[in-house]
Amino acid sequence: MQGKDSLFFDEIPGVRLAAIASGIKKDLLDLALIELNEKGICSAVFTQNNFAAAPVLVSREHLKSKSCRYLLINSGNANAATGDEGIKTASRCCQSVAEIAGLMKEEVLPFSTGVIGQSLDFQKIRDAIPSLFQKLAGDGWTDVARAILTTDTETKISATEIEIEDKKVKIMGIAKGSGMIQPNMATMLSFIATDALLERDLSDQILFEACENTFNRITVDGDTSTNDACVLMSTGLSGVNCNKSPQLELIKQGIFQVMRDLAMAIVKDGEGATKFVEVRVKGGRAKEDSRNVAYSIANSALVKTALFASDPNWGRLVMAVGKADAAIDTSKINIQINDLFVLKMGQKEKDYTEEKGLFEMKKPSIVITVDLNLGQYEEIVWTTDLSYDYVKINSEYRT
Repeated sequence: MQGKDSLFFDEIPGVRLAAIASGIKKDLLDLALIELNEKGICSAVFTQNNFAAAPVLVSREHLKSKSCRYLLINSGNANAATGDEGIKTASRCCQSVAEIAGLMKEEVLPFSTGVIGQSLDFQKIRDAIPSLFQKLAGDGWTDVARAILTTDTETKISATEIEIEDKKVKIMGIAKGSGMIQPNMATMLSFIATDALLERDLSDQILFEACENTFNRITVDGDTSTNDACVLMSTGLSGVNCNKSPQLELIKQGIFQVMRDLAMAIVKDGEGATKFVEVRVKGGRAKEDSRNVAYSIANSALVKTALFASDPNWGRLVMAVGKADAAIDTSKINIQINDLFVLKMGQKEKDYTEEKGLFEMKKPSIVITVDLNLGQYEEIVWTTDLSYDYVKINSEYRT
């Protein structure tokens, strides 16, 4: 992840952005607009939460019928659990953008994040939209990254430049997310753009595959938001056609890198987090076995509180492995904390000591490795510890 000062570029040709304070949040940036060039293409994935928010429902429908030209994003209000009124408000917001742009409302996608169950103030958004159009600029990424935040403590921006056919192809992304993070599709909100030339079907495929191995592999608290969304935009203005290999593989790698950086940044900024934890489970008989064991560890409150306390209570790791919905043979399992073996072939490692365990658990970045020794499948999940501050942040969220 890179802040604006360290970025070696801050624009994607064909993308303009703007953010303002509309009054949804007090004296903070809370409304953003992203414009995509006329020939650009847009792919998106959305939350799998059955209580999907109104903007998610509207965006899904709009993507079915039209190509996307504008993204309208607000923070401070999720417009979720608001029924038909919420859907009507999201649609009216799109219409307000479309009227100024001279487009159909279906060419606008709405996104919201914030408090659930409150009506979204359409008047504030409509009044602010003309100012957003006036401020649109290619270097607006950082302001938009700020405008989409809720309980985040920092903006999340990543960028990379790759060489394809002796030309530079740019990729940049932003994200927000700190709590209610086990997306099961993408992240809280993330917007990625590239100037590569991609067809819509390939863009959809790239986004799905990259999400599966980045945003679908993070968890802070095991909760899936009502508003999760991830968007990939491609402008084609680099002139580099990435629809066939080897160009296709190179652009996939670049997009994956940006999305991985953003996913890891979300975990590191997890609400109240003091530690970044990678859970690596290998030797699974099936992919699902390794993934289920990894999430069982990563979402265990007992494991997470032990991590916060730097307590080498490896019995909690054994518990989490054992309760997972997975094929295991306890007599074959190895467990490590970083490079330290705590369990070998289902029994305490003979050279393990509490002092050694404490030394590893005190580190701010920890890798927990479980070898099931039953097959070839490996999965990685990134997570955090669970601190007093997580409880404080979420108990005071609306006060």
